[in-house]
Amino acid sequence: MGLAGLRIVLVEPAGPLNVGAIARVMKNFGLHHLILVNPQCNPLSVEALKMAVHAKEILESAVLVATLPEALQGCVRAIATTGRVRSWEIPLENPRTALPWLLEEPEKPAALIFGREDRGLSNEELNYAQRFVCIPTSQNYLSLNLATAVAICCYELAQCAELPETQISQPELASLDVVEAYYQQLESLLLKIGYLYPHTAASRMEKFRHLYNRAHLQTSEVAMLRGIVHQVEWALKNQHNSENL
Repeated sequence: MGLAGLRIVLVEPAGPLNVGAIARVMKNFGLHHLILVNPQCNPLSVEALKMAVHAKEILESAVLVATLPEALQGCVRAIATTGRVRSWEIPLENPRTALPWLLEEPEKPAALIFGREDRGLSNEELNYAQRFVCIPTSQNYLSLNLATAVAICCYELAQCAELPETQISQPELASLDVVEAYYQQLESLLLKIGYLYPHTAASRMEKFRHLYNRAHLQTSEVAMLRGIVHQVEWALKNQHNSENL
């Protein structure tokens, strides 16, 4: 799979010219898998097709989904791009040093996520990524055009792909949808025992997401964590039943 199978995910792109230009630059650097999350424009419009030039097949084969989790279905690695400095304690990395990580398991799906042209990705959407890159720009003009940002990242990925593949055995990372199922189970339990409250659950769970995302959980580790949660739920249920006898 490798570079050709890497997913370029655009969240709610609004400009057909941008989408077309992105298809073209993807083909320039050997990427072909484009996913559009709730696009706000027609990716097959005349403007988009004109900008794509000889990459029209990438637009025609682009997958349209309603939500970001759908776009990441099956992925074991995901990096999100952001141009904003955020309050939470997550490091923003340089694309040159961070993006090679997406290609460490070339046989498994991975994704590079880009946000909207005007406001990027929301904090909730960033929660679905494990690492975050920010393209360094001049302090005189920080904002990058979406297609330009994709082009820079595609170039860096293409340079990574030319390096010899490592022969070191890599652990099996859990897919993002498997990890998301654990988060939902954990949140339900923490609400049940009173550690979380409904009005603050989202912000508190965000901290758990950041913690676990930094750990790059393996499939076996997620199974262990879910087993612990399941056992706690079983113990609570049996304690409740014994108290009612």
